[in-house]
Amino acid sequence: MGTGKGPVIPNFGHGDACVTGDHTFCWSWVRQHWGDTLGPALWQHVELTAIAVGIGFAIAFPLALFAHRFRRLEQPLGALSALVYTIPSLALFQLLVPLTGLTLTTVEIALVGYTLVMLFPNIVAGLRSAPDEVLEAARGMGLTRLQVLTRVELPLAVPAIIGGLRIAVVSTVAIATIAGIEVTTKGLGFAIFDALRAPTPFKTEIYSAGALAVALAIAADLLLVGVRRAVVPWSRSGR
Repeated sequence: MGTGKGPVIPNFGHGDACVTGDHTFCWSWVRQHWGDTLGPALWQHVELTAIAVGIGFAIAFPLALFAHRFRRLEQPLGALSALVYTIPSLALFQLLVPLTGLTLTTVEIALVGYTLVMLFPNIVAGLRSAPDEVLEAARGMGLTRLQVLTRVELPLAVPAIIGGLRIAVVSTVAIATIAGIEVTTKGLGFAIFDALRAPTPFKTEIYSAGALAVALAIAADLLLVGVRRAVVPWSRSGR
């Protein structure tokens, strides 16, 4: 009050009736702001997802091998990974902020924790999917425990492992949007919530960023389906 400044109004742009009128969706705004808003946010979202799933897999894989070798450890490790998933994402982000601050580290710790509950059980299930008669035949041929693992159990586990990766990637794309509320200024989630925080929410930015998040999840899932078909041709339906 008393500053002499006019009222704060949303910056919908100028020179375009669709944008200035805040119509439901404006392709002109998308084209104009792809390079400075939507494109960078999409690439940042890809990075957030890739880092989380990559680190999650690097943790889950050796834990699954350990649980496969020492079966009594499967339940404790599985329960520990599932425990993180029971915490709502917003609450988990807030619990981590006092420790790691409003940083990407906070986001990635939470996202990695969520991936474990999807990756760990799928990898274990895949490792145990080899039929007993196949394992007996491999041992009868003189294969060592390590050779049975690398030549029999791991190849047969690939479909289940990729299945776990598909769930983890799609879920991480979705959960990463929540981080844009209070934790990070990166990713499609920040674009959505930044538009929502405007005095008048700008619908075009909300819809376009949300659509990109959905498209990213679908594209990543289709990519992993293609990888599975390439590395495990016998898993193709109808073959």
